[in-house]
Amino acid sequence: MTDVSHISPRDKAEILAQALPYIRKFHGKTMVIKYGGNAMTDPALQADFAEDVVLLKLVGINPVVVHGGGPQIETALKRLGKKGEFIQGMRVTDAETMEVVEWVLGGEVQQDIVGLINQAGGKAVGLTGRDGGMIRAQKLKMLDNADPSIEHDVGQVGDIVSIDPSVVKALQDDAFIPVISPIGFGENNESYNINADVVAAKLATVLKAEKLMMLTNISGVLNKAGELLTDLTARQIDALFADGTLSGGMLPKIAGALDAAKSGVNSVHIIDGRVPHVLLLEILTDQAFGTMIRSH
Repeated sequence: MTDVSHISPRDKAEILAQALPYIRKFHGKTMVIKYGGNAMTDPALQADFAEDVVLLKLVGINPVVVHGGGPQIETALKRLGKKGEFIQGMRVTDAETMEVVEWVLGGEVQQDIVGLINQAGGKAVGLTGRDGGMIRAQKLKMLDNADPSIEHDVGQVGDIVSIDPSVVKALQDDAFIPVISPIGFGENNESYNINADVVAAKLATVLKAEKLMMLTNISGVLNKAGELLTDLTARQIDALFADGTLSGGMLPKIAGALDAAKSGVNSVHIIDGRVPHVLLLEILTDQAFGTMIRSH
């Protein structure tokens, strides 16, 4: 906890009052938060994140958390003597790996997040895409980047067919904070591992969220000179893809963010999860702590 004993009670009251216009503006609105990176592994940042989510809920904003867990999956696979394999940045997920993904994401990682939020005074409930029939998926068809006539088999990696948000809305209405693992199910009840950025973006669209917040380990989208781009449009992002500025792990994040912005989510923010209380700073102040993406 940051030491604020040097701040006078009058100044503390003034700081709280500064947040009032933002609380009024976003009261009753849904915010989908993709939780990952350092914010998910550093104990101090974990506590900050949980406090931020609880405070947002208490002032009448509806946070929905979607989490990943790549490093934790990698650690679990190593314990089993299994090496992770990736094709074009996507984890190859055979049946054994899928079992590990399910118990790491839907068990260990999810319950850690639920526990942190509950400890901070919230009421979190863990869900996977199976709960309430939320995320229907099918096998992802991955075409080769260099030769689209070649299709790679990445196993039980899923592409979202549809999202039914009924269970999420029911929990929100009951003052709970949903915490969602990115696991979907197919027509034959098979499980699919889905990119958490993609799930967060699609869920934000379906819920008609006010904002989609994506926590990362960088300050936001950077240009080739390493400078932060605080405000981007769809056309500018297309140009960044074309000249190679955006690549690697940022591709699904940005593509999902752009889809959400084009599909009715008011604003999408790619923010630096290494900054303490970055959610409150981004939502309840006018200071930019990352990149905001707009559809036009």
